[in-house]
Amino acid sequence: MSGSSRIVAVLGPTNTGKTHYAIERMLGHRTGVIGLPLRLLAREVYDKIVAIRGPSVVALVTGEERIVPPRTQYWVCTVEAMPEGMGADFVAIDEIQLCTDPERGHVFTDRLLRSRGTSETLFLGSDTMRGPISALVPEAQFVRRERMSQLVYAGSKKISRMPPRSAIVGFSVDNVYAIAELLRRQKGGAAVVMGALSPRTRNAQVDLYQNGEVDYLVATDAIGMGLNLDVNHVAFSSLTKFDGRRMRPLAPNELAQIAGRAGRGMSDGTFGVTGEAPPLDEGTAQAIMDSRFTPMKKLNWRNAALRFGSIEALIDSLEISPDNENLLKARPADDLNVLKSLSQVTEVMARASDPQSVRLLWDVCRIPDFRGISHSEHASLLEVIYGHLHERQSIPDDFMARQIRRIDRTDGDIDALSKRLAYIRTWTYVAQRNGWVRDESHWREETRTVEDRLSDALHDRLTQRFVDRRTSVLLRRLKQKEALLAEVNDKGEVTVEGEFVGRLEGFRFSPDKAAQGTEAKALKSASLQALAPQFHLRADRFYNAPDTEIDFTEQGGLMWGEYAVGKLVAGAEPLKPMVEVFVDEAAGPDVEQKVQRRLQHFIDRKVAALFEPLLNLSRDEELSGLAKGFAFRMVEALGILPRAQVAHDVKDLDQDARGALRKHGIRFGQFTIFMPLLLKPAPTRLRLVLWALAGGLQEFPEAPPPGLVTVPVAKDAPRGYDTMCGYRDAGERSIRIDMLERLADMLRSEDSRGGFEAKPDMLSITGMTLEQFADLMQGLGYKAERGEREKVKAAPAEQPAAEASEQPVTEETPADAGATDEAAAPAEAAAEATESTEAAAEAPVAEPASDEPEVEVFYTFTWGRQRQQNRGPRREQGQGKGKPRGKPQDNRRPQGKKGGKPQGAKSFSARPPKKEKAIDPDNPFAAALMGLKDSN
Repeated sequence: MSGSSRIVAVLGPTNTGKTHYAIERMLGHRTGVIGLPLRLLAREVYDKIVAIRGPSVVALVTGEERIVPPRTQYWVCTVEAMPEGMGADFVAIDEIQLCTDPERGHVFTDRLLRSRGTSETLFLGSDTMRGPISALVPEAQFVRRERMSQLVYAGSKKISRMPPRSAIVGFSVDNVYAIAELLRRQKGGAAVVMGALSPRTRNAQVDLYQNGEVDYLVATDAIGMGLNLDVNHVAFSSLTKFDGRRMRPLAPNELAQIAGRAGRGMSDGTFGVTGEAPPLDEGTAQAIMDSRFTPMKKLNWRNAALRFGSIEALIDSLEISPDNENLLKARPADDLNVLKSLSQVTEVMARASDPQSVRLLWDVCRIPDFRGISHSEHASLLEVIYGHLHERQSIPDDFMARQIRRIDRTDGDIDALSKRLAYIRTWTYVAQRNGWVRDESHWREETRTVEDRLSDALHDRLTQRFVDRRTSVLLRRLKQKEALLAEVNDKGEVTVEGEFVGRLEGFRFSPDKAAQGTEAKALKSASLQALAPQFHLRADRFYNAPDTEIDFTEQGGLMWGEYAVGKLVAGAEPLKPMVEVFVDEAAGPDVEQKVQRRLQHFIDRKVAALFEPLLNLSRDEELSGLAKGFAFRMVEALGILPRAQVAHDVKDLDQDARGALRKHGIRFGQFTIFMPLLLKPAPTRLRLVLWALAGGLQEFPEAPPPGLVTVPVAKDAPRGYDTMCGYRDAGERSIRIDMLERLADMLRSEDSRGGFEAKPDMLSITGMTLEQFADLMQGLGYKAERGEREKVKAAPAEQPAAEASEQPVTEETPADAGATDEAAAPAEAAAEATESTEAAAEAPVAEPASDEPEVEVFYTFTWGRQRQQNRGPRREQGQGKGKPRGKPQDNRRPQGKKGGKPQGAKSFSARPPKKEKAIDPDNPFAAALMGLKDSN
């Protein structure tokens, strides 16, 4: 090179602006070349220069990428790809301290010794290179640049306590992924930067960090090579690394190179350790802060004057030792190891029989092992490539197409995509070499397209796995104290800043269940803050909603559509329940009060509508005395009272009092005193809820299906449950109380002392078989005696009735409407009763012989308890069935006159006649008494 060339070594710690200085100096010349240690950094510098001078004069040359415009003035290259013999005005080598690297050091040493610009040459790097540069390049001038900000040791920190804008450094892929996963769970995510990533993937990941979508970066030591990031803190997860042959501790200057990424420009930075890395000793930490390191003495070197006469001569020239005490023979690199392996292959030796073939073999051996599978597999692939190039002077198109087609897939996980990306880099490198493929532009574009596609897919997988976008976005916006935009769709799904965060169920927010731990807390905090306006809008809409949108459940819950918004709690009186609302505390007291008022209005109106007769009874000021007291008991019992419980009170009521109570719809039945309007399904459903609340039940029993005359007795039900349902337990089934009173009316005309059989109407209104009716009658206090007799067939009924047990009780049809009940009587029961109960007998009967009379089963019912005047029969538990009776001799039913004295008997008295007391029409024996009176 010309002796007039100026050689300057610009040395100093990180963040001194050395690379920026070199770019400025190069652009001050007409032509220039800058060599950089990483493909990633080369792309970054290329983009900067293009932004200043435009793409038409800037070239980018790396092992896998080649952009060379026709009018190129400035070349941005990796150190290995720097063109030689161009005679550029300016040449710069960055990170010159890599001359000591075991793997690549000999390349940097070669550039230090042989690369020169015609006008200016710059060597950029650590101050530890001053000694070797002085010895090997005596004419070099030195410029010391000081760090623009301070670097301070911060000790050890847990990853969960890591401050924002931190970079955590790992030295293996597994370590990097594990840290990134932990940060996703605890901090919302992290960007991932590794040297093996393509520039496209790396830039996309860095953008995540630089744009603030994530606050954390997990990287390998690749970030120490001049990558400019806005990092405030660097934490080492380990202080050792695998250098390709063994695990070794990192030297202080290597730690400083990485730690120096913290603090950019005039902003100070900190560094420390995390995870399983032990704290730095005081001397090492201070050396990093002061940038004082042991000077380098020997640089790795490999002979550049190669002999291509034969493979043996080439290997010998590569293994020559240096003759300078400042140089150290480099250990065999991958290219030399592959050359030695292929020299053992007979076919390769036969092909490499002339200098041109040996030179071609050496070029093939310099293809980097991007795949990193094994030395033998890499050597086998290079043998195939060499065979094609030597035999055909280029790689066949169909061979290239097969290799690329096999790799061109974007399915799979991160590891699968990373492997494919490594594989495509091999063919990208091949396509960049001049003359190795027939259509260079096509294959360069093809491999670049596949690499970009794989890079984008890998970026997506990395982001999906290691970045929780919603948490990171919400935390960032919260930190910036900006108003968060929340939206709730018609399904209740909540999105904040476009990210799904959970569901709004009524007035309670349910975070996404996929979030856990710290992530869930952050998510809920940010979501509730953003939802504050939504709570108010929803409360206004709820307050103005019609009652048809609100309902109560049989367990006392209050629903708005499908969402639970509150529950009923016991009030001072059964008909005045209170409301407890389900509203998140974050919604505020205004929303809570508005929801409370609306729900209270709803339940008050519901009680007023369904229990209007009962409320009118309670407000009747004309009632007095015993009638007023009885009305109070009626209201307290929610409109249904078993007569046995108030028999004495009923007896004491005079006709005027009873008439006043009847005006309110109260019916004085033989078994129950009730309001027929309150037996409808809707009042019954609410009555059970109010009764359960007043009784303090933990689990509310449900109402029976509406419309059935009888239902099975509910086992283990609370005491009084059957009454609140509007039924009375009798045997194995419960019968609706209005239908029970109709049955009682029929039973009054029967001879309960002498015995009677079931009439068709009795079976019809109950919808029961004869066996079921017998059990019911026993539950009501009667004895049922079973017998058999010769069957006398009767004419079939003309019009069978409908199934009474399935007759619905609707809001429009009163529960005690006799005509409706009779019209709905079951066809089977009517026919059975008409035919003297022949079809109702369910007991197995032997098939009669043709010459024997057919027999039937019948029951005779008699009253089984002592009668008490003015009181209906009381239910006796455990009443057993009577013994079977024999067939009556005259085959006729017992006769009697309504249970009175034998016909023809007379009685006389010497006492003067007393004034007759009016007969109570509600007395169960009123009809019989009136008959006796008329007969006398």
